[in-house]
Amino acid sequence: MKELLLEIGTEEIPARFIPEALKEFERLIEKEFESNQIDFEGIRTFGTPRRLVLHIPSLSEKQKDKEIRKIGPSKRAGLDDRGNPTSAAIGFAKSQSIPVDALEVIQTEKGEYLCAVKKEAGKQTHELLKEILPKVILSIPFPKSMRWSNMSIRFARPIHWILCLYGGEVIPFEIGNIQSGKVTYGHRFMHPEPIEVEDFTSYLKKTRDAFVVVDPEERRRKIEEGMLREERKVSGKVLRDEELLNEVTFLVEYPVVLCGHFDEKFLSLPEEVVIHSMMEHQRYFPLMEPQGRLLPFFVFISNISPRDEKAVIRGNERVLKARLSDAEFFFQEDLKVPLEQRIEELKRVVFQAKLGTSYEKVIRFKEIASFLAKQIHPSIQETVERVSLLCKADLVTGMVGEFPKLQGVMGRVYARLSGEKPEVYEAIYEHYLPAFAGDRLPSSPVGDLVSIADKMDTIVGSFGIGVLPTGTSDPFGLRRQALGIIRIIIEKGYSISLRELVEVSGRLLQEKMERPWEEVKQEVLDFFKVRYQNFLLEKGYSYDVVEAVLSTPFDDLLDLHRRIEALQKVRDWEDFKSIVIGFKRAMNILKGMALNKEIRPSLFSHSAEEELFQAWRRTKEKVDQSLSRRDYAPALLEMSRLKQPIDQFFDKVLVMVEEEEIRTNRLALLKEITQLFLRFADFSKLT
Repeated sequence: MKELLLEIGTEEIPARFIPEALKEFERLIEKEFESNQIDFEGIRTFGTPRRLVLHIPSLSEKQKDKEIRKIGPSKRAGLDDRGNPTSAAIGFAKSQSIPVDALEVIQTEKGEYLCAVKKEAGKQTHELLKEILPKVILSIPFPKSMRWSNMSIRFARPIHWILCLYGGEVIPFEIGNIQSGKVTYGHRFMHPEPIEVEDFTSYLKKTRDAFVVVDPEERRRKIEEGMLREERKVSGKVLRDEELLNEVTFLVEYPVVLCGHFDEKFLSLPEEVVIHSMMEHQRYFPLMEPQGRLLPFFVFISNISPRDEKAVIRGNERVLKARLSDAEFFFQEDLKVPLEQRIEELKRVVFQAKLGTSYEKVIRFKEIASFLAKQIHPSIQETVERVSLLCKADLVTGMVGEFPKLQGVMGRVYARLSGEKPEVYEAIYEHYLPAFAGDRLPSSPVGDLVSIADKMDTIVGSFGIGVLPTGTSDPFGLRRQALGIIRIIIEKGYSISLRELVEVSGRLLQEKMERPWEEVKQEVLDFFKVRYQNFLLEKGYSYDVVEAVLSTPFDDLLDLHRRIEALQKVRDWEDFKSIVIGFKRAMNILKGMALNKEIRPSLFSHSAEEELFQAWRRTKEKVDQSLSRRDYAPALLEMSRLKQPIDQFFDKVLVMVEEEEIRTNRLALLKEITQLFLRFADFSKLT
């Protein structure tokens, strides 16, 4: 076993590209080694903006030897009665280039056959690496790749060097005009000279001495330690953001944490504005008081160890001052126009070319939200309509024009300053929630209903004009928005007819539709069904339970969810397993039959029929009561009590008798029993 070290040196790769590229780098190399039968242990990847690194401490020096087995004629055709090879065996051995007496007899599904077994020695790893490594390097996926010079290869950024050592020896190969070697480079500014390395240990030491921290986890630790140091200096607490912390970790090769100050006058701005200006635009971390108020300090991560830290800090302070001055100007200008007066300006903002302006969208989802409020919370209908009307008005403010990610945030601020009620201004912000997988939901029913209405309008409108999500594209985030609706309905406990909600939205979009409405409606419902199914499976529900319940009419998600939860709990009851077997047996008997007959007790000729009939009537009455209350556990318990009469019926009664009336009557009884179960789920889907 020998050590493999591979480094791809590049121009600066965007920080957001690197984590996923490292995962794919590891996956691709692992796949190649497995398919080539090369053993390895301890694979790891590292990365900075200027390099992607692979290290494998133990990699086999050669492929595993292969055993190739080729099946020939049957034993009967290949050997005579005395066991001597026939012409068929001799011909087969010759075609495989082995002696006829080397053929083996093996047992197959079809019987005994002659088999040629050949050994093929594995190739040396250092030879295979010449082909594997260039292939893997050029297969690493990036959101965007580029070509450079006059070469046809593509990579995230131009490649400047390749370091590749296996057992301390260079593996020679070429990518574009770059030849692999044993040389790396240090920090672009602090140590740009070439560095020759012998193995991974010397690589780590020499790159660290050259102001490069290759391991992202080590860089992150250095950043967090620096933050703690700067916190103590100002008696504050860094406002941590995992996404930003991950990003700055991959923005630098040698992190140095510094702290700057800004004019306290900017603290009069809404905190959201100051924090956003720092984090989104400058990649700075705000500092907060222990009580949670913003301090006039910020932490930033430098990629160099400067001779004059104060000069670097002053430069960053000037940049932030300019950014906050812009924000202050836009904020003061925005306050001159009340939020309500901006609604008319939405008529000039195009939401989507075929779906009209943002004003048209507001009017549509206001009606959807009002419809929901009438059904669910009539007392909040007026508030819901007010929020719907105002919630997009901040799109035409100067602040959101400059800082687009503050939409909703600024709407809340301006609505509060305009004197709107707390339930209005909070819902203006929260109607965008959940904004991503795992995000929090709106905190109030007002925010819930406006969020559902806004998202549903986007989904139905997009399907109506043929803008559907694909495997690689979802420009309007329809999957995310559908999941948001599903989460609000389930986690907040809203009983809503999804079909009716889609129809209301479709009616409002009627003039915009470019496709047949019935087709659009079914596609939207199917889209929600798939998203809901994925949601359930990610939560750990059994696939067969989910499929069983979703085989019934798909409409009320809360009702479906409660049935799935109940079925998940009882599926392993012993009596319930027997019931499922009985249901499947009944369904198989009824398959392909169109029965519209009523049960006639007078035709019963066996006590087991009468007992099953009476048990069904008692169970149906209790199940009807439970289902009407949406109390599903008792319903399933009642169904499980049919075990004994169903078992007895199948043990003692022959369903498919010759007498047509009796046969039809027994089938009608089975049909009523299966229909009772099908009201809950299709139990034939359970395994």
